[in-house]
Amino acid sequence: MNLGQGILFFPALILKKGKGKLMSLNVFFQHCLTGISLGGAYALIAIGYTMVYGILRLINFAHGDIFMVAGYFMIFATATFGWMAGIPLMLVLTVLLGVVIEKAAYKPIRTAPRMSVMISAIGVSYLLQNLTTYLFTALPRPFPEIPFLKKIFQIGSVSASLVTFLTPVLTIILVVLLVYITNHTKVGMAMRAVSRDFETSRLMGIKINNVISITFVIGSFLAGVGSLLYFTDRMSVTPFSGTLPGLKCFVAAVIGGIGSVPGAVVGGFVIGICETFLIAFGYSTFSDAFTFILLIIMLLFRPTGLFGEKMIDKV
Repeated sequence: MNLGQGILFFPALILKKGKGKLMSLNVFFQHCLTGISLGGAYALIAIGYTMVYGILRLINFAHGDIFMVAGYFMIFATATFGWMAGIPLMLVLTVLLGVVIEKAAYKPIRTAPRMSVMISAIGVSYLLQNLTTYLFTALPRPFPEIPFLKKIFQIGSVSASLVTFLTPVLTIILVVLLVYITNHTKVGMAMRAVSRDFETSRLMGIKINNVISITFVIGSFLAGVGSLLYFTDRMSVTPFSGTLPGLKCFVAAVIGGIGSVPGAVVGGFVIGICETFLIAFGYSTFSDAFTFILLIIMLLFRPTGLFGEKMIDKV
């Protein structure tokens, strides 16, 4: 059997739920589609982590909770104005939340030691969790159903809701747009300059505060889009819904090479696909642990990630 035949034959050899039965190609492709969709949502959130780190060298641990609060924004915006007005309103409110957090919690201590900034990020994360618990209780709130996203489509023998097909496509479109902005616009050039050398960029006349604000705007916007796609499939939101997905997206950013947008996307898809197949095999209790085992392995053998730059010691 040559390599091409082996690749085509491989899906038929995958065991189903650990019972020794062969998984059909239809089921295999169904799980692939589900994993790619979940990975797309993870990728959108992971980009926020990697962009903020690239500019500020800050791991924004509150980013997962911004993603969670976006879910609550969508619930109340839809209940008040309907889903057509609720989606843009949710995105605007999520962006405003990200900018307010940057101005209130990070900007005043920008010159402080990194440990202080990291502690501030953890504090903002717990603040958002406890504030939403106080305002909305810890009980799950049903996420609004958006009719066109829940419509079932079938391609060949694979059927899924529109949101499952739409998530990876929308992710790729947004990533391509983001890469274009960072590589071919003045704002993107300023962001790349600041990520390279903060102080030199300031001396060259780049408005650092504006660049950082734009970074949080983009990251928060993508978190809002990711929240919409993620919770549409999961149907409910709690004050702690952002904790585990947020950590997984941080791991995705590290796996891809934190600071690299394409790396964050690849890391998100890797985690989403692996998690889906572990659940399909019957190891759902192990699926979360696997993500962090993957993180440990990556840090041991390639600490800069798949697309991260090699660290060079200056002498």
